[in-house]
Amino acid sequence: MPFVTSFREAFAFSMLTIPILDNRQLTEFYRDGFVIIRNAFSPKEMQRIESWTSELAALPEESGKHWVYHEKSKINPEIEIINRIENISPFHAGFAELSKVLKVPVVQLLGEETVLFKEKINFKLPGGDGFKPHQDSQAGWEDYAAYFINVMVCIDEATVENGCLQLVAGYQNQGLFREWEPLTDEDMKGMNFVHYPTRPGDVVFFDCYVPHASEPNMTDKTRRLYFATYNRLSEGDHMARYYADKHKNFPPDIDRVPGKEYVFRV
Repeated sequence: MPFVTSFREAFAFSMLTIPILDNRQLTEFYRDGFVIIRNAFSPKEMQRIESWTSELAALPEESGKHWVYHEKSKINPEIEIINRIENISPFHAGFAELSKVLKVPVVQLLGEETVLFKEKINFKLPGGDGFKPHQDSQAGWEDYAAYFINVMVCIDEATVENGCLQLVAGYQNQGLFREWEPLTDEDMKGMNFVHYPTRPGDVVFFDCYVPHASEPNMTDKTRRLYFATYNRLSEGDHMARYYADKHKNFPPDIDRVPGKEYVFRV
């Protein structure tokens, strides 16, 4: 009864639509490692999610609260821009609601109860950098659980020009290539990275072994995407440990030691 339990939990408080996957969508996910649900959230719902995102970015950066990371703009290296916010739900009721709503279709995919592992918003403002081809489990995730599913909610229109998600179908069953390094040219022989433009309200489900990437945003259009990652509850609730471990090696900017170099690897 895990699907029913998660549905009731989400429905009990949510004012957001609960995306439910049909048989065709489930089959597509198992075949390709990902599936895209168009217009999963209505324009009115996306107005709420967009307002939460803007609200979060405007909040003061405080140690012990949500984590904010910055990068130098590729358009104007003299300025720094937000590139990512993590560890959100404990400090924002709206995103806590969204993460519970997205949990329902993940239960469908896994066939058992799930738990939130991590979450982030990739901002990719004008001048924001892209992400090299990688698998998400390359970032040491297998230290916590064996398998994860990501859910991406498109907040702003993501186009080829501003760095939409690129995905490779059918490679998820090959498992992990290696930890802590992006995919090499040798790894990628035969892979077809396809651009998948999305509009606000579209939702993408993809597993932790799907090769994916994105290009920098050299346009004047902001491209924000919310990502929530889940693992099977039977493998444990690891969110607190994950963030404690990450804080030691790649803390948010406000908690960094002056003069110390921090390197984002995957």
